[in-house]
Amino acid sequence: MSAARPTSWLVTGASRGLGLEFVRQIIASPNNVVIATCRNPEKATELRDLQADAKGTLHVFKLDVDDFDGVRASAQDLSAILGDTGLDYLISNAGVALAVDGVFTVKPEDILRHVHTNAAAPALVSQICLPFLENGVKKTIVHVSSTGGSLGSIERVGARLVSYGMSKTALNMLARKQQAERPDFTILTVCPGWVKTGLGGDAAPLEPSESVAGLMKIITSATESDKGKYVRYNGEIIPW
Repeated sequence: MSAARPTSWLVTGASRGLGLEFVRQIIASPNNVVIATCRNPEKATELRDLQADAKGTLHVFKLDVDDFDGVRASAQDLSAILGDTGLDYLISNAGVALAVDGVFTVKPEDILRHVHTNAAAPALVSQICLPFLENGVKKTIVHVSSTGGSLGSIERVGARLVSYGMSKTALNMLARKQQAERPDFTILTVCPGWVKTGLGGDAAPLEPSESVAGLMKIITSATESDKGKYVRYNGEIIPW
């Protein structure tokens, strides 16, 4: 009898923070195979330590999502790892928050920088992964967004972080368009909450393990009725 097909995952921005925690929790199951990407694998000490203990179920390779030519070239690396088995889950996690800017002080260069990484890059990564997802079983794309991208939550999140918020709103639109184009896929847009990471800072109330545990529950239990949802780590639906 042949071994059961493993569930395959790809996580971008996996060297630290939420991405690293996603990898840690996913490889806890021996039924999962994970492709973890980051800008500088040689400096990703914790990720490399996970790989050493993963008994061949964790693959690490260089992928700078801001390098669009490099992203396009990564299809060859993915093919070498996945073969004909396909990709079940794409966790599009890599992102930036570079400026605490205001509505009337935001620099257009900062807007473009954020949109480049937080919206254009996930669009391209999704395109490159599409053939592998089509051969997968789960056919799921998860975009790590933010409540800061919600037009319906301005009163809650305030008027700061303008360029970041604009880029996440663009990401949200990408997710909605993807779901409309591919109703056979499951596209989820998620907010991890305010988490103790390099992005969230030490004042954040959530540990990465708590946030990712909530997100993993949402991702792995998603049904037909969950397609296209915009949801917080604790299961709350976020207004678009």
